[in-house]
Amino acid sequence: MTSLYVDRRGVTLKADGEALVFYENGERIGTVPLAPLSRVFMRGDVTLSSALLGKLGERGIGVVVLSGRKAVPTMLLGRPHNDAARRVAQYRLSLDGDFCLRFARAIVEAKLRAQATFLAERRDSEPHSRYLLTLSLRRLATSIAAVDEQGSLGSLRGLEGAGAAAYFEGFADLLPERLKFSGRNRRPPRDPVNAMLSLGYTLLHAEAVLALYGAGLDPFVGFYHALDFGRESLACDLVEPLRVEVDRHALMLFRSEKLRAEDFSTTESGCLLGKAGRARFYGEWEEVAARLRKLLAESVSDVASAIVQAAAVEAPCSPPIGDPAADAGAADEETGDGF
Repeated sequence: MTSLYVDRRGVTLKADGEALVFYENGERIGTVPLAPLSRVFMRGDVTLSSALLGKLGERGIGVVVLSGRKAVPTMLLGRPHNDAARRVAQYRLSLDGDFCLRFARAIVEAKLRAQATFLAERRDSEPHSRYLLTLSLRRLATSIAAVDEQGSLGSLRGLEGAGAAAYFEGFADLLPERLKFSGRNRRPPRDPVNAMLSLGYTLLHAEAVLALYGAGLDPFVGFYHALDFGRESLACDLVEPLRVEVDRHALMLFRSEKLRAEDFSTTESGCLLGKAGRARFYGEWEEVAARLRKLLAESVSDVASAIVQAAAVEAPCSPPIGDPAADAGAADEETGDGF
């Protein structure tokens, strides 16, 4: 499965049989078959027909609209997973402090270990950065060792922050000096590296939301990230250990000069990637996105299983979530045939 990126003004998309058709100024300029698509990302003044939206929804193809200069994502989703019992169990567990703390520890440890693995890989091939990377790795190791000692979500967030500070010090040393990256900043990003990371994290987050929605889980109700209006907190939970894949990709793009500082502009809205740079970015992103979708599918499956198992332990006298016998009994009772 693959993604389609549409970043062109004045284009209209329509459905024609099993194909997506592009029109510009009333003329047909191209087609793309629907069968291999899993996502459609759109940016700019793009028009869709309602028939096309219906076909995309029927096939479970997510549509992500990146709005405005900051590329704020809006998602159009297909039919969700049918098992509402998963969501009920998720809501209950989100109020279980012990479960949330165990879940959060696992998320933070996985993130810190992923960051440490990445820096260790680079240390072995970057002699000029070896000293600073070694210091960063020592600090990350200290944070990793302390994860299980944390007794609250607040202290875990502090530990995660300390790990992030150590990680980005090492990461900064790997980047070309002309990029002037000195650490993570956002809302808005103020330099090319942070603009690139923000775009990648945005796309990763959108993929997590779509994966959770398709698995019958509520992206807004997390276990580590607290409830916050408009925030998909469970998606935020799941992307934490995968952010390093975006970092890895950004490093490759800048060091290979597939993206350069000249591809970005700085305004009052922050540092923004220009259209030519976006075209190169999307051309390189799909390979990373395919790997991220696979990793997210595994993570979502693990989370769904953990929720079902925890819910079964919480209510041992009740049928397991999604139990076929329970579903059949409910159907009999509804039709008046059960005794």
